[in-house]
Amino acid sequence: MRNLALSDDILLKIEKPARYIGNEVNSVMKDKNKVDIRFAMCFPDVYEIGMSHLGIQILYDMFNHFEDTWCERVYSPWPDLDAIMRERKIPLFALESQDKIKDFDFLGITIQYEMCYTNILQVIDLSGIPLLASERTWNDPIVIGGGPCTYNPEPIADFFDMFYIGEGETQYRALLDLYKEYRSKNFSRIEFLEKAAMLPGIYVPQLYNVEYNEDGTIMSFKPVKEGIPRIVTKELVTDLTDTYYPEKPVVPFIKCTQDRVVLEIQRGCIRGCRFCQAGQLYRPVRERNVDMLKEYAIKMLNNTGYEEISLSSLSSSDYSQLEELVNFLIDNCKEKKVNISLPSLRIDAFSLDVMSKVQDIKKSSLTFAPEAGSQRLRNVINKGLTEEVILKGATLAFEGGWNRVKLYFMLGLPTETDEDIRGIAELSNKIAATYYETIPKEKRNGKVQIVASTSFFIPKPFTPFQWASQCTKEQFIEKAYTTKRAIMEQLNQKSIKYNWHEADASVMEGILARGDRKLCEPILKAYKKGCIFDAWGEYYKHDIWLETFDECNIDTSFYTIRERNLDEIFPWDFIDCGVTKDFLKREWQNAINESVTGNCRTKCNACGAARFKCGICTEPHTES
Repeated sequence: MRNLALSDDILLKIEKPARYIGNEVNSVMKDKNKVDIRFAMCFPDVYEIGMSHLGIQILYDMFNHFEDTWCERVYSPWPDLDAIMRERKIPLFALESQDKIKDFDFLGITIQYEMCYTNILQVIDLSGIPLLASERTWNDPIVIGGGPCTYNPEPIADFFDMFYIGEGETQYRALLDLYKEYRSKNFSRIEFLEKAAMLPGIYVPQLYNVEYNEDGTIMSFKPVKEGIPRIVTKELVTDLTDTYYPEKPVVPFIKCTQDRVVLEIQRGCIRGCRFCQAGQLYRPVRERNVDMLKEYAIKMLNNTGYEEISLSSLSSSDYSQLEELVNFLIDNCKEKKVNISLPSLRIDAFSLDVMSKVQDIKKSSLTFAPEAGSQRLRNVINKGLTEEVILKGATLAFEGGWNRVKLYFMLGLPTETDEDIRGIAELSNKIAATYYETIPKEKRNGKVQIVASTSFFIPKPFTPFQWASQCTKEQFIEKAYTTKRAIMEQLNQKSIKYNWHEADASVMEGILARGDRKLCEPILKAYKKGCIFDAWGEYYKHDIWLETFDECNIDTSFYTIRERNLDEIFPWDFIDCGVTKDFLKREWQNAINESVTGNCRTKCNACGAARFKCGICTEPHTES
């Protein structure tokens, strides 16, 4: 019989107490006295966001298949509970056992976006673990980070004992075995870290030293002793079919952001958009076998009771067995009245035919992501989408009964001009006009509704745009106003709604995305001043961040508006993500030249990922 970590009086005071009580359907309970390793898996954001993350579900399932390991979950307490825990000195606890995180062997934190960095400190702090890795002993868990932000871990290097670079299914068993061995033989903590750093994909920041040039750029980045690898190569699952995947994902008690069964159909993307970090990090494209997906779809629906299934991938249309899989799901989900969600589809005849079968078209809208308003700029970013294709897709959609379209664009892309920005309004207008030209008046289901949304471009590591400058807050805002004014000039302006993101947070994300170890100090100070949940607009304190950077003598423009030299050593250059720096340089030059690079199915572009000898890299190409 487990006891809840929070008393009834606290649970009655806080918002959504079900976030903290555990015991959900399919959560795993083990006897803690019969396992050797206890692993707390953390998503450093609120429960509803964390429970929607597929990666944690996969690793949770994998760890709990190990007989010697019990993996439990922990999320960031919402500010109401955070205040109570600090006031009453209640240590952070895991959902399953309700035991203190401090008593675990590992605290594993998935880092999906930069704006959660202070939440990482919140979790470590509330757990009673020293915030700086250098101050921890064997009385503290090993704090290990994973996820896409570990491809530049330097801004948070001081807070982690180690980072796992790459996909988690491959090296954790070896790491856990090493931990058991070194604990049983009374090795020191630093001896364990030194040995762990020799495992593939494991990076231990304490074992590396950074030297800087006078201008603030990096002079050198080296291990502090012999035997520690100079380059850490990402870990990759070569066979996605024969690996871990949860048949019984945990079902939350309360509605989450993604309240459905998620079926990952492939990893990677063939498209090569130059702004997209995920498209580079997860190369090469690897597909799951369609028969495996059919089997898991039925099992997961039966084991969860969910009424919706989503096919997850960076570009679902590029999955080679999509038609067979979708037809299977339509046949099997119809009787159970299960909805099928198909994100990341290209809008073509097949996709629209599928969506007309699986969606209530009166309630749904279609999404296009042109990213840029002009063809010139779409060539710069290698979007591979022409205006002709966009308008043809819109025509098919309108003929199919849709009259709501969402459009996603970016502002501040490299080489962008006012003409490119005006193109956002003009393309939106053309799509609205297409509706009125395509659908006779007597057949229209009301006016067409176009929602154009712009986010602000943020250069990310391991993309061809990692050398690019980022706009200032003022430039971003001016670009948003230019877009709005241009939309108001269009003939169909009343059919177009325009939304744009906050500029402050975009600049902050840009600082953190390409930052180095010098940012550890301001991140720690900002946290101590009360900065948490920075990804949530109502809690983000931009003024405190700017004040803190000033106190730490950090010139934020160094990380944002400065265009990089091609020969500069980046904070993340010690990581090998599979694509080579030479390839990224070529793509940066192609962007400047407005030259389009073909996708991975039509031609191998020698990005470097072929060395993994798996996925699309082993398939014949259709040279065009």
